[in-house]
Formats: sequence, C-alpha cells, structure tokens
Amino acid sequence: MMGKAVIVEHYNEAWKADFQAIRDELADALGSLALRIEHVGSTSVKGLSAKPVIDIDVVIGNESQLGDVIEALGKAGYNHEGDLGIKGREAFKYDGKEHLRKHHLYVCAEDSAELKRHITFRDYLRSHPEAVREYSRIKEEGASLFPDDMGKYIEYKSPFIEKIYGELGL
Repeated sequence: MMGKAVIVEHYNEAWKADFQAIRDELADALGSLALRIEHVGSTSVKGLSAKPVIDIDVVIGNESQLGDVIEALGKAGYNHEGDLGIKGREAFKYDGKEHLRKHHLYVCAEDSAELKRHITFRDYLRSHPEAVREYSRIKEEGASLFPDDMGKYIEYKSPFIEKIYGELGL
C-alpha cells in the first residue's frame, strides 16, 4: 500500500455529526433490515486521533438477509465488495457521496465475531482515557514515520491493538 498518504488528525468533534448524516441516509435506505447502525473505529472515540474516515458497521439479524441488504444499499449507491478477506464483515464502496464525509461501510450479522471485536474495542477505548492517549501517540508517530505507506502504518499500530484484544479476550 505504498503511495497511499497516511493522514492522522487530532480528534474532531464534527465526526459525530458526520456519522449521524451517513447513518440517516443508511437508515432511510435500509429501513427495518438494519437492527443498528454503529459508529466504530477511531473516529467514534472522543479524544482519539484518527484518519478522518468514518467506519460504520450496519448490524443485520443474520447472513440470510445479506441479499436484500446488498440490493437496498445498491439502490442507495453502494456496491458490495465481498468480505475482503475478513470473515463476518461485508464491505461496500460508493461513488457520488461528496456531500458526506469519506467513510468505510461494513455489514455484519449480529453474531459476527468481527462486529463483537469492533464494538468491544471501541467501548474499551471510550472508557479508558489513558489507552486513548497512548493509541493517539502511536497513531500520530506511525503516520509521521510512514507518511506514504499505509501497510507499514497499520503494522506499526498493530501491537497496541493486539495487546488490548488480548486483555479483552478477543
């Protein structure tokens, strides 16, 4: 992933409203197919430095609904990309959403291990300010060390994430 600029910004209060705007469009498109629409990833944790991209998990009852979800999201301008190598998390890309903050959209069944990981990690960070400070420092350092190499940046921050996952039994 050389060449892809790594931009990490200090926490931005606007990310909450950015999520809400995306969430509202998704809720309109999905109706009762979505049990919940969760703001996950670093932008969902107050005070945490992050790439300014909103990560969203749409939670569905079970995988048998995926066809209907793909169809509904397709009508709303999202194209299914498959699980991109991560079981239990279906990815979607989009075009023509300039009115919304850049975002990554995933659909997970309620019992998905990946969803559990996202929510548990987010909730841990939300309640551990010292971990937020440490993770922010690591992310800012990684972006500074590897400004044009997303792969190395991800590698750099992985030990912190794995340590927390270990503590949480994930």
